[in-house]
Amino acid sequence: MSGRRDADGPSEEAGAGGGEVTATGPGDGVPAGAVSAEDPAQADGGAAGAWRRRERGQGDGVPATTDAPAQDPGEDPVVDAVVDAVVDAAERRFRRQAAVVLAVLAAVILAVAAFSTPWRALAAGPPDPARDFTAAEIARARAFDAATSLPSYLGLALTLAFAALLVATPFGARVLGRLKGPWWVRVVLGVLVLTAIVEAVRWPLGVWFETLLRDYGLSTQDWAGWTADRLKSLGVEAFLLCLMLLVLVGLARRVRRWWIPAAVGACALTVVMSFVYPVVFEPLFNDFTSMSQGSLRDNLLDMAERDGVPVQDVLVADASRRTTALNAYVSGFGATRRIVVYDTLLKAPQPQVELVVAHELGHAEADDVLFGTLVGALGAALGVVLLFLVFGSVRRRTGVTSIADPRAVGVVMGLMTLGSLIMGPAQNVISRHVEARADVHALDLTRDPATFIAMQRRLAITNISDLSPDPVEYVLYASHPSSPERIALARSWAELKGVPVP
Repeated sequence: MSGRRDADGPSEEAGAGGGEVTATGPGDGVPAGAVSAEDPAQADGGAAGAWRRRERGQGDGVPATTDAPAQDPGEDPVVDAVVDAVVDAAERRFRRQAAVVLAVLAAVILAVAAFSTPWRALAAGPPDPARDFTAAEIARARAFDAATSLPSYLGLALTLAFAALLVATPFGARVLGRLKGPWWVRVVLGVLVLTAIVEAVRWPLGVWFETLLRDYGLSTQDWAGWTADRLKSLGVEAFLLCLMLLVLVGLARRVRRWWIPAAVGACALTVVMSFVYPVVFEPLFNDFTSMSQGSLRDNLLDMAERDGVPVQDVLVADASRRTTALNAYVSGFGATRRIVVYDTLLKAPQPQVELVVAHELGHAEADDVLFGTLVGALGAALGVVLLFLVFGSVRRRTGVTSIADPRAVGVVMGLMTLGSLIMGPAQNVISRHVEARADVHALDLTRDPATFIAMQRRLAITNISDLSPDPVEYVLYASHPSSPERIALARSWAELKGVPVP
């Protein structure tokens, strides 16, 4: 789940990154950069392998090979068989424990999602784009959707293909097997190398998409600014991936049941990142200033006070240096919660801006970011446990020995990418219901469905929103209801409240 709620679609920073996957894993047999004696955790299954060696008298400072005769217990086939049986039994027990934890986490996630998601915020009539948009506006939206669909689907296909390459082949191991240095250096280099590979493949698609945005008047950036934003987004992603994988591999090299502390760490990192992202990472992409003194600022703060939502300030982002699109969002929670409006939105009539902020107050009042962070944190922990359970079925075909092998970075990142793609549609379903609740909140707070509909028209026309998304695109990409759906909801609200229907 995202730690941020937008008024009209996902944040630009989230879409600017592009690099979803990276990989590591050995090659067929013994690849270049194969396991050496100075890195024993790779040679025999990480922590479990080290335990095997200690049981055989080869660990804790005892050399793996000695001048002992054949009766050395470390070379006795009977002892080997007994130790292997004990280790295999322990590993089966660990897998059973992990399966139980996985089931519990899944049940808790489903319970939290079911409790926090407003499954029926308000029943709305069928959407009708022709009622509120001209034929020319509908045609323009369709043309833009048709133009951008191909690079979007190609990007999705490349992401899936690269993730499958890392999970089902020894490609990652062959690439990362050539890296030298201590294990932690190889983990960092592995992330950077594979991120660079996937981004090199995706870069032309990004250029294509940016060109289309310029053709339709949505982008105001020059190529230097676009490149800088993209590289910054990649840098943030690579930093977080390095942090996660260093901890994961380090735990696997030292703890037999590494998935337990790793799951706790993934959960904690998600919470911390959601809390600090607004004040640490968002300023990398935009400058934020307090909304200038005036009637708009006063009205917004008064509205927040009436709503019972503590808001110290409303911030304005300098989005116009990048886009002509209109947007607002709420991010963070507790001391870092902030409501941000794009400076492009301030060109709209004041009542429409107030309605957008009322929508964001709905997110804040319902603690949507906090619940989204909670579900995301539990999901991250579940992902770690699932990684432990599925890794054994893919490691042989990828050529890696264990999670403790730095070359396993690619396999892990490929699995992470596939997991996020699989979970995307479910997250979108929840997000659409949450956004509908925020729309109802805005209507309850302002009691102005006519201005709400005018605002939705402005957002849709300016952002060239898809007015009739096809089912596949709706499932894959739509984190918000379509503009006609939101307008239909406003009319249903008016009928329910006895207000004149616009």
